[in-house]
Amino acid sequence: MEYKKLIEELITYVIQENASDLHLSEGRVPYVRTSGSLIPLAKKDVLSAEDMKGLIAEFLNAANLERLERDREVDFSYSSATSRFRGNVFYRQGKLAIALRLIPKKIKTLAELNLPPILETFTRKPQGFFLVVGPIGQGKSTTLAAMIEMINQTRAEHIMTIEDPIEYVYESKKSIIDQREVLVDAPDFHSALTSMFREDIDVCLVGEMRDNNTISTAVTAAETGHLVFSTLHTNNAAQTINRIIDSFPSNQQDQIRVQLASSLTGIFSQRLIPRISGGLIPAYELLINNNAVSNLIREKRIHEIQSVIETSSNEGMIDMNRSLAELARAGEISVESAYLNSQTPKTLERLI
Repeated sequence: MEYKKLIEELITYVIQENASDLHLSEGRVPYVRTSGSLIPLAKKDVLSAEDMKGLIAEFLNAANLERLERDREVDFSYSSATSRFRGNVFYRQGKLAIALRLIPKKIKTLAELNLPPILETFTRKPQGFFLVVGPIGQGKSTTLAAMIEMINQTRAEHIMTIEDPIEYVYESKKSIIDQREVLVDAPDFHSALTSMFREDIDVCLVGEMRDNNTISTAVTAAETGHLVFSTLHTNNAAQTINRIIDSFPSNQQDQIRVQLASSLTGIFSQRLIPRISGGLIPAYELLINNNAVSNLIREKRIHEIQSVIETSSNEGMIDMNRSLAELARAGEISVESAYLNSQTPKTLERLI
């Protein structure tokens, strides 16, 4: 079988069907995810062990093949003439599988993504720490790409991205953009962040906060004049702050709490929800770090932050329940979807 040709056929289908993900696995036909639902490509042949090895040989270079054999999984990126994918190869019960996420070549604007215009204010900050959070597959990387591209188009800055693997590929415009891939251009996130202090960086995008060393260095960078963007797999602002603090030993938590209170600019949490008319639309929460929030972080009263968000819409903060209710009332999403994505359905009930 010509595996490169098969890959191109599958990629063409993903793009034509506006799918987000492609799944390839031994013993199954290929699957795609469209508008959140997995769909089997029933007309395609079931993939054999030989097919999977042939496909993987097209996707992985020699170094990644070695990592796959050693670690039994590996992240990678793949570019074709028409598209780019972030991928992961892994073993399941001794059989090979591949998960591919489509990374559009065109970086959409905040407006095209149906995101609130207030996010633009965070791209204009001279320094600080801004996080986009949410479960896997909810558009965090796409939101951050839109914000980085906005800086790229409007400001003369030196921007560094540290990713595993590189997702969106930027073309330097008003800014200089250098992109580093973990395990290719740097041994790990922490090392790449540390070296940033010697590279005259103004803005840094850290693909993921994976350990407290990375978090500590990112917060320090934000304190020392850098604008730092990153992600965490958390559900809301309060949980994000707790996760950051709890990742440190108890004797270091007071210090990181004080640093976070002063360096944090905001936390944006988002969910992609099936749209009644088709496709997905985001619902979101935005925490802005004002004096009240900063004091709550310092005083270990993080559980009160949700109340601040709910009562501070006049300052630009956005409550997730209010966002869900507005989408439901506008007929964009179903009431059922709104309830499914609310962490406090009783509160949502009063808004719909």
